[in-house]
Amino acid sequence: MKIAVAKGDGIGPEIMQAVLSIFEANKVPLEYEYVDMGKWVFDKGFSNGMTPEAQETIEKLGILFKGPMETPKGKGVKSVNVTARKTWNTYANKRVFQTLHGVDTVFSKAGIHIDVTIVRENIEDTYGGIEHMLTHDVALSRRFITRPGSMQVIKYAFEMARKKNAKRITCGHKSNIMKITDGLFLECFYEVAKEYPELKADDVIVDDLCMKLVTRPDLFDVVVLTNLQGDIVSDLCAGLVGGLGFAPSANIGDHICIFEAVHGTAPDIMGKNIANPTALLLSGLTMLRHLGLMESAATIENALLYTLEQGIHTGDFGDKAIPALNTTEFANAIISNFGKLPAQGGKPTWPNKPITPTTFKLEKNPLIMSKEMEEEVIVGVDMFIESFEQPTAVADKCLKHTLDLFKLVTISNRGTQVWPKGSIFTNLVNQYRCRFESIGDAPLTQIDIIELYKRLSVDFKICSTEILNMWGGKKAYSLAQGQ
Repeated sequence: MKIAVAKGDGIGPEIMQAVLSIFEANKVPLEYEYVDMGKWVFDKGFSNGMTPEAQETIEKLGILFKGPMETPKGKGVKSVNVTARKTWNTYANKRVFQTLHGVDTVFSKAGIHIDVTIVRENIEDTYGGIEHMLTHDVALSRRFITRPGSMQVIKYAFEMARKKNAKRITCGHKSNIMKITDGLFLECFYEVAKEYPELKADDVIVDDLCMKLVTRPDLFDVVVLTNLQGDIVSDLCAGLVGGLGFAPSANIGDHICIFEAVHGTAPDIMGKNIANPTALLLSGLTMLRHLGLMESAATIENALLYTLEQGIHTGDFGDKAIPALNTTEFANAIISNFGKLPAQGGKPTWPNKPITPTTFKLEKNPLIMSKEMEEEVIVGVDMFIESFEQPTAVADKCLKHTLDLFKLVTISNRGTQVWPKGSIFTNLVNQYRCRFESIGDAPLTQIDIIELYKRLSVDFKICSTEILNMWGGKKAYSLAQGQ
């Protein structure tokens, strides 16, 4: 079976070599096709951080095993890590955080065992990176949460939880504030939960989740979150088990999967052969299991766990009274312990049943969408305008242009209502949201909105617009704070 391998930047080539040497010593039945990705590829002028040949190879093989990669700073290019995940729609990011004996933490010293799996939505949210300056003082980032995208990752999380015999699955969210976006994600969670009655499904507001994770992490099993919140919470969980050096990552898609270490490139120790390869090795073991190589994965993981139990370590962790090994020596120590079982946490050894990744030849981009169950009606528009005037002056100008179709309902500034009611103590910036709704919720057309836009543009620079929709008589837009 052939997979694509990208060595990465900084310490990437060193830790990748260590991991592949362990695979080779175990006679893991894989062949490697090396692909060009990372900072040096950016420097050659490839704006997405990979060569066309690399993209073609990865799309042909369906599996990418990659080291950490750096995105050049200050050159206006996107992260190659995020680009890879989004380009190939690896919608579920799975990170498993477990107590590793020999890696001391406050929880291991207290005898609290941790086994938490974070499933993070990997494509949407603010990670779309769609940002604009609306005025010289006001920046906007668009947050996309979609029903089909949420269903993909949540279904994966429930199916994975069932396979690992989990008892509990939790949705982390902020729907108390972001009622429409996080509200949609939470709605999808409970819709999917109906299909898995054997799992206890519950939800926790994300700030409360963080507090609970650092006090009683042993209470959680599988947690599924949106992209940005999942990014933060997964790094928090890494801190519970010893840091990002022990945090494996799998990016799962229907057609292509990426397995990677999520820590940085550590350029300060590059070339010194002292980096810790454990995170990349654990990610590689996740890949082996994904490919059906269960015996290979269990043998290597048991050797790793046994090695850690013996106090063998690299310089970034472990008992300082025991000399640290370099990267190569640490890999060789694991190899020498093949066949040995740790005292705690040993993995069962099932036979290899290799699964060859399916090669997909798509003729067009897949379109994922749910069926529209109720009629859509346009009932208004939010006009985001630039102005240095006070709210009453802005309202007076807006009211001149309502066309007998619209009523000016509210004006807000940074999300807080400042007209028709508000407080003189609310600080203002030079960008307002003016909400126009149709009189009597009568249906409007886009032509009506364009005409309003033209009239308002006489008095204002219009920075952005958002149509106000209703489905089945239910408003699909949020109120201003204080409205």
